[in-house]
Amino acid sequence: MKAYILKNNLRGEISVPGSKSHTIRAITIATMSSGKSIIRNPLPSADCIATLNSVKLFGADYHMDDDKWIVEGVGKDLKVPDDIVDIDNSGTALYFMTALASLLPEWSVLTGDGQIRKRPINHLLEALRKLGATAFTTRDNIDAPPLIIKGPIKGGVTKLNGRLSQFVSSILLVAPMVEGDIRIEVEEPKEIPYIAMTIDWMEKVGVKVEYDRESYKYFEVRGNQSYRSFDLTIASDWSGVAFPLCAGAITDSDITIKDLSLGDVQGDAKIVDILIEMGADITINRENNSISVKGGKELNGVTVNLSNMPDSLPMLSVVGAYAKGVTRFEGVGIARAKETDRVAVMKEALTKMGVKVEDDEDSMTIYGGTPLKGAIVDSYHDHRNAMSLSVAGLIAEGETIVNGADSVKVSFPNFYEAMNRLGAGYKLV
Repeated sequence: MKAYILKNNLRGEISVPGSKSHTIRAITIATMSSGKSIIRNPLPSADCIATLNSVKLFGADYHMDDDKWIVEGVGKDLKVPDDIVDIDNSGTALYFMTALASLLPEWSVLTGDGQIRKRPINHLLEALRKLGATAFTTRDNIDAPPLIIKGPIKGGVTKLNGRLSQFVSSILLVAPMVEGDIRIEVEEPKEIPYIAMTIDWMEKVGVKVEYDRESYKYFEVRGNQSYRSFDLTIASDWSGVAFPLCAGAITDSDITIKDLSLGDVQGDAKIVDILIEMGADITINRENNSISVKGGKELNGVTVNLSNMPDSLPMLSVVGAYAKGVTRFEGVGIARAKETDRVAVMKEALTKMGVKVEDDEDSMTIYGGTPLKGAIVDSYHDHRNAMSLSVAGLIAEGETIVNGADSVKVSFPNFYEAMNRLGAGYKLV
């Protein structure tokens, strides 16, 4: 699908759906709990649906209502999947389901779409092997699914580099289910807010975690614990909030984003502080759980480390292109290992739109302040690239065409409809 975009401004109110990261953690924990769990305000995105379909293969069952999902967990009675576990496009589901499969005494096979079959996995498999799993990818010398794994993992010590927080979270989530105690040692942890989110979920439903609260370099989880079933509400998705918020800041707009979880641990919530530092006119209303932004203001470049919020890089790179002066993002190496190399994709697209961009392995520098020009750009079927480039089209002279626009279904299924209610004027073909 292609999105056709002309320069436009926004007016009105918008609500952002529940968090994908929270929803997938809730589904995984509900599967390992005994009895019925209720997940309110879930994100009905492709990634979350893929996670539901995956846990069903492990023995869970679910029912979907408009505003809540009910998951019947199986506790320690997980079953060996009788089919290939296809997690579609979800990297989080890939890593979480791999760890879930490591609890079982027989083989599980996991794969996904073309992007997933390029996502790194061997480091996680090596960490699980240190705990007693047998696991390997099916293609020699290719660090990506399909993969085959069986356990059960036991207690012990395992080590991870901290580049992908999903590796840490995946082992943390299953650690209470094993016979012995598990210690995870992490070198140079990144994306710390996502690990904090995982621990917060575990502790909410009765599991104890001992960990390095200052630097997140080690975690200890006692075995033979049990997850309680729960009735909890998913927080709004701050990585989704970024798109209308930034769109409002860089266009001559006046919008309010409603129904926010202003106290949530998501790292992407820091985007509000970054925009304010750049000069954006943003008002936070804690009584109404909303944020208002009045755009058309002059923004200035900043230097920001994104190692704890790499999902914000595509959208912030567009803001950097609009802002006067130089914007530099550090700690972006992890953004190269997402659905796409997001640094490379956004550099390619913004260059086509007339922006000077430089990058190296772990940084991205944008020379902003020059009006963007419309162009045909490719998201490479990455949802965050697609939404970011669609926002870029709102400030570009002439028509912008974004290829792969349908990828927004992964995390913000009604993105184009919601933005059009604000006046964006997106046309989808």
